[in-house]
Amino acid sequence: MASASVPPGAPASGPPARSYSGWVTGLALFAGVVMLVTGLLDVFQGIVAVARDDLIVTTPRYVFRFDVTAWGWTHIVLGTLVAVIGAFVLRGMAWARYAGMGLAALSAIANFLWLPYYPVWSGVLITLDTLVIWALALYHED
Repeated sequence: MASASVPPGAPASGPPARSYSGWVTGLALFAGVVMLVTGLLDVFQGIVAVARDDLIVTTPRYVFRFDVTAWGWTHIVLGTLVAVIGAFVLRGMAWARYAGMGLAALSAIANFLWLPYYPVWSGVLITLDTLVIWALALYHED
């Protein structure tokens, strides 16, 4: 005879069932998707900087001065890594969450240094990278 406190189909003994929060899962999903999108956009931004560096407007008196073509390759490599790790975050790999936090931090630093070339877009990406770090750090596997 089944107990009244146990839902139908649930085992009658053992630890109580945990409630799974859609909020935490949603944040991990958010982080993975944002990493995929921003990683791919960084790759495209890097390709533009490498192929047509004359399209990038430079600031002559900025503290950090970089060659736009070399900086484009940095965005291509970093963007590819962010997108790939974002795909692994979506697959639920625990190691990818830690790698994602590290790469999001590197991406935020890279976009800070890229600030004089694309100030608004760099600010948006720094904000998204910060949200990715927060979402991945908040995730708890039940």
